[in-house]
Order: sequence, then C-alpha cells, then structure tokens
Amino acid sequence: MTAKNMMPYVEGNSAIRAMFEEGNRLAQIYGKENVYDFSLGNPSVPAPEEVNQAIRDILEEEDSLFVHGYNNSNSGYQDVRQRVAEHLNALHGTAFTAENIIMTVGAASGLNVAIKTLVDPGEELLAFAPYFVEYGNYAANHGATLRAVPADTVTFQPNLEALEEMIGPATRAVIINSPNNPTGVVYSAETLKKLAQILTDKSEEFGREIYIISDEPYRELAYDGVEVPYVTKFYNNTVVGYSWSKSLSLPGERIGYLVLPSEMTDFENAIQAANIANRVLGYVNAPTLIQRVAARCIECTTDVEAYDRNRKALYEGLVDAGYECVYPEGAFYMFVKSPIEDDVEFCAKAKEHNILIVPGKSFACPGFVRIAYCVSHDTIVNSIPAFRDLMQEIKEGEEQ
Repeated sequence: MTAKNMMPYVEGNSAIRAMFEEGNRLAQIYGKENVYDFSLGNPSVPAPEEVNQAIRDILEEEDSLFVHGYNNSNSGYQDVRQRVAEHLNALHGTAFTAENIIMTVGAASGLNVAIKTLVDPGEELLAFAPYFVEYGNYAANHGATLRAVPADTVTFQPNLEALEEMIGPATRAVIINSPNNPTGVVYSAETLKKLAQILTDKSEEFGREIYIISDEPYRELAYDGVEVPYVTKFYNNTVVGYSWSKSLSLPGERIGYLVLPSEMTDFENAIQAANIANRVLGYVNAPTLIQRVAARCIECTTDVEAYDRNRKALYEGLVDAGYECVYPEGAFYMFVKSPIEDDVEFCAKAKEHNILIVPGKSFACPGFVRIAYCVSHDTIVNSIPAFRDLMQEIKEGEEQ
C-alpha cells in the first residue's frame, strides 16, 4: 500500500505535467502541428554547439575514472566550483570562492537542499504569489509549511505590505523567483532593497534569522536590457539556487548550483549542513560529466532572441484578440487574465480549441493563466486564430 504521507502529493499532482500529458494524447489524434501546447517550460532552443563539443573534448582529454567517478566532496569538483565563483564575481562584483558554491542536481534539488539546511519541521516559508507550483511540495517534504503572499495583480512585483504583515515567529525563509515563473516579471533593485530591510527588521524583532532563498533558473533570459539584480548584494542571509536548464537548454542534464555567501549567519555550519543535505537527500553529488561541461561553457548563452521573437508575436496577437496580458521582462512565460472568472474552466474551454495552457490557480493566483512560449515560432503564429476563436466563443456566450 502506498505510504499515507505521499497521498497528498498524488492528489495534488502538478497540473502542468497533467496538461503536458494531455497534449501528447491530443497530438496523436489531431497531429502535433494542430495542437498548441503551451503547458511545459521545456526550452525550444537547442543547446549551444559548444556544449556538444565540450562533452566530446572532455571524454577525449580527461581521465575516464576521474570524469565518471564520485567527487571527493559532495559540493562538487573544486575547480568547477572555483570557475563558477569567478564567473559570478566578474558579473556581479561579488567575492565568492569555491567554498561558497555547491554543485546541485538542477535548481529543484538545490532548493530542497537549501530548505533542509535552513528550515526546521514546523517552521514556515513564505512565497509571493504567483509562484512555481512545486514550492509547496518542497516545503512539505521537509515538514515545513508554505504560505502564499497575495499577489499584486497590477505590477506583479512582490507584495511587500502583505509580506510584512504575514511574517511571524515561525517564519524562517522567503522564496523569491526572478525573472518570475509564471509572470516573466523581474524584481527591481528597489523592491529587493525594501524586502531586505523588512527581513532585517523582522529578524531583529523575532530574534531569529529569516533567510531569502532566491530561485534563479531564468537569470539570463531577460529582454530589452532589463537588469536582473543579484540578491546577495542586498541581503547577507540569502541562498541563491541556479540551473543551466534554461540558460544552456539543458533541463534533462540536471545541473545547477547553490551559492551560500560567507557573510550569512553561521556560514561554516550552514555550508557543512548543505553538503550533508546534498548527500542524505540522495543526490550525493551533481552529475560529474555535466559539471565539467558547465565549467567549460559558462560563458555561453542560449538564443534569447528566439524567445524574444515569440514573446513579441504572442503578446501582440493576444492583445489584438482582446486578451489582457502581463508583458514579460524575462523568462519565457506570459501571464494572461482569464476572460471568464474561473481560470480552470477557461483552460478547459481552451483545450476544446486544442490550446493547452495552465490555470493560475496552480500558481496560487486564480483568475489568470500561464502560457509557456518556449515553443516553435510557427506554433505561436498558428495558435493566434485559435485564441481569436476562443475569445469570440466566450463573448458570444456572454451575449446569450
């Protein structure tokens, strides 16, 4: 019999994955080109050729036992971590060393390692709605509770007034995600400064550290020259989780890292605890070959222009069809106001037009839907008539 503690996860299985599986079913019926699947944030731009070349070079140039063996440290290869630290320092004016970096099995494992390291069972995390659906599962997996800070549905910047009221003696961390999934909004430096001051004041009030866990897999996907501020420069008690899943189109390789600044409270114990968490959660160490690939390709980027082209075409097409949209500054998602009150019902109506989108309810922000525009440009262009027909059907239904 399945363990009882797993049943809530089964019952709340991700709507994103469920919609993706539905897309596969519809594609078999109608043909893939006639199904507009915007459900999953799976990069549509190939990995840079440098990645494939790096894999070939590493296998030819480096010792096989070394490349495929266990790392001496659960943190990952020393030289890879030093390369990551130097890269971050060059970009952001920070002063990290290899000792501040832990290589992880993508961003998801990094967040779980961070939560297990910092948060005790019974404590709570706060996250700004809308947020990635799995955060609640990550918190529950470590005996903690995730509470949603209500969304500012005008700007979709963090609702700091609501956060300040919600922080209490059980609050241990705030999860942030910028560029944001699902809105594409980038949190401004001004917002981060205000957030840091609130957490500093509340930490003093309650006599305990309150951490920021910054989830940053979309950092390189920003448009129109928008700057994505680096959070550790505003608040010492920050842990940054990063992944190359989007920046190098490597979601299946599961490679990322955590940054724990030396300035954070109790750093020495925290970094040791994070190493142990990396092991006891079953990750042991990040995939070894891809660690070395990431180090060689750390200056490479994906084709952001392809996503930008999709962003502009989708936004223009939807607005012209009568939809209200948040214009994304980063990532590859568009958050669209549902033209009917029930966003789940709207997604069901969209499916009748072979459009697969995810309800905002899944991101703790009902009344909206998420469209992942990391698809072919043809899918964007060909979907617009279907979106028009969907809107027309809704308007005609309202008139009856």
